Amino acid sequence: MTSSIVLNFPKPSKVFNKQIYDQLEDYDTFTEVHYGGASSGKSHGVVQKVILKALKPWTKPRRILFLRKVAATVKDSIFEDVQACLSSYGVLGKCKVNMSDYRIVLPNRATLIFKGMDNPEKIKSIKGLSDIVMEEATEFTLDDYTQLTLRLRDQGHKQRQIYLMFNPVSKVNWVYSYFFINNHSNTKIIQSTYKDNRFLDDSTRANIEDLANRNPAYYKIYALGEFATLDKLVFPKYEKRLLNRQELAQLPSYFGLDFGYINDPSAFIHLKVDEVNKRIYFLEEYVRKGLLNDHLAKAIIDLGYQKEVITADSAEKKSIEEIRRSGVSRIRSAKKAPDSVIQGIQFLSQYEFIVDERCVKLIEELENYTWKKDKNTNEYTNIPVDSYNHVLDASRYAVENIHNQVKIKTFKGGL
Repeated sequence: MTSSIVLNFPKPSKVFNKQIYDQLEDYDTFTEVHYGGASSGKSHGVVQKVILKALKPWTKPRRILFLRKVAATVKDSIFEDVQACLSSYGVLGKCKVNMSDYRIVLPNRATLIFKGMDNPEKIKSIKGLSDIVMEEATEFTLDDYTQLTLRLRDQGHKQRQIYLMFNPVSKVNWVYSYFFINNHSNTKIIQSTYKDNRFLDDSTRANIEDLANRNPAYYKIYALGEFATLDKLVFPKYEKRLLNRQELAQLPSYFGLDFGYINDPSAFIHLKVDEVNKRIYFLEEYVRKGLLNDHLAKAIIDLGYQKEVITADSAEKKSIEEIRRSGVSRIRSAKKAPDSVIQGIQFLSQYEFIVDERCVKLIEELENYTWKKDKNTNEYTNIPVDSYNHVLDASRYAVENIHNQVKIKTFKGGL
């Protein structure tokens, strides 16, 4: 039997939100689906529950796999969140933290493993799992989920569970058709919104509520935590598959960058254009919130693209200069005309989109980027909704030089 770590919470309301506290000791449901709006505390709550479960005196130490679809996103997301939770519980100093292998051994010998699902073969090699946590589950596929459930077969572990956390995004995602259209036994669904998060600060709460005025569909998804029925998609067709870079090596590469910070992410994209067959291959993305320009420059350098020509949002000339001085010497401003958004969309629409399945944020945008409707006529306008467009904006910047060499026929947007 493992050693016991005793944690006391004299005032649980100071530590837990109610929606997770009510489920804290329930380990009997195999699949727990935690979904809802932004800043609802769902991911933090699941981490709190799973860590407490791991610290209990089980006969066999638990082995818990924490996953993101893309391995490169693990460090700045779930790995960081788990360390913060362990710190808040006062046990991080007693843990063995492997920063290179992304592995944490708790004082009672329970092991926390952090991986990306972009290399499924490495997941298959991990044995003896007791629990699995899928952060941003909408980035995965139904096949990913199915394969992961098969990894929870170790009879030495009791009360095995798999946890999914996500914002609902659109109904075309697999989680909606699988969990919300059909009923599944041994599955529990827990919804939460920012209103359920008692630890949310006033400014974040106000910003979320302001979405109701700026974008009703976005508000429905990210504030109310509901699956929205979206309008007409700007890019209704794309193909998703695992791309082989060597097979595409003969095609020219293009790079784009859209800036963000707190509410919107910075988005970097590497794509290749096949002019003969009118195809665009989207190879790699890097999308993060809260990045300062020096951190953004380091990310581009770490990806190996510091010597490439990168076309960035011209509204951020200061940011472009700071990134250039940080070692990304060939970054340049996009040449945005007053109608550059619609012209860029029209240009991109001439191509077939082939998207690497690891570009999860781009895929999310393609499934949610829509045309605006005129409230009076209920007709679609030639203006897209200003949401779900950060990687797509970076893509417009990336192909700007090609676009400027080609005459585009205008058309009425959304038709």
